Amino acid sequence: MKRFISLLLIIGIFGCAGGKKEIRVSSYKKPAIVLPKTVDGRVPKSYSVNGVTYYPLLSGEGFVQEGMASWYGKDFHGKKTSNRETYNMYDKTAAHKTLPFGTYVRVENLSNQREVIVRINDRGPFAKGRIVDLSYGAGRQIGLVGPGVARVRLVALSRKIGRIKSGNDYMPLVEAADFRKGKFTIQVGAFENKDNAQSLVERLRVIFSHVTITTYVSPQEKTLYRVRVSLSNDLTGANKMVDKLKYLGFSETFIVAL
Repeated sequence: MKRFISLLLIIGIFGCAGGKKEIRVSSYKKPAIVLPKTVDGRVPKSYSVNGVTYYPLLSGEGFVQEGMASWYGKDFHGKKTSNRETYNMYDKTAAHKTLPFGTYVRVENLSNQREVIVRINDRGPFAKGRIVDLSYGAGRQIGLVGPGVARVRLVALSRKIGRIKSGNDYMPLVEAADFRKGKFTIQVGAFENKDNAQSLVERLRVIFSHVTITTYVSPQEKTLYRVRVSLSNDLTGANKMVDKLKYLGFSETFIVAL
């Protein structure tokens, strides 16, 4: 009985989309959430990657995004990704502008309902209107290689770290990850000519207190000077800055996770 009472003292109930409830276990060895059952009384569908089980999150702490996906292959094969891994076009990986490196994501091709689980290990894509760049292996699995682009839905997956007894069942405990928190900046432009980048920086410093130039050498050995403004601790603040920049006439901006 004492064990049951102590358990009640360390959990809190949190509302989420669709009226479901999540139970957060604050004294677990890591911040954790007990996933609620779905309408049919089951827990959400899980996915196993390299022997580890992952679940889609059901609250605002998860990450769901729809948009256009593309893929990249042999031109980058064997080169370094943004997290300094060696890119293997046959692995199930992806580039995303803001999700933390190491995040596993379910990608569904909305035109054919084919799915793949990928791990984020790179930054991009930087083409306008695209939200994710899949490796060749991942793109092929969902039928993306032929058409080149497709509309997809991304769902960030949270790692299972234990289980807890609930009535006659054992419910999964997953990490309470908040993919909307972190360090974010806004890229305004990228130039091959450093003087052009510096000229834009001087204009932006009249308005913004934080303006930087970072140097990037592409896999094709081309040097680009990237102009970035603002620092935000969450995606809400970063998105507000994107709106402000669009109002000022900078329509090609995008958020970058630091």
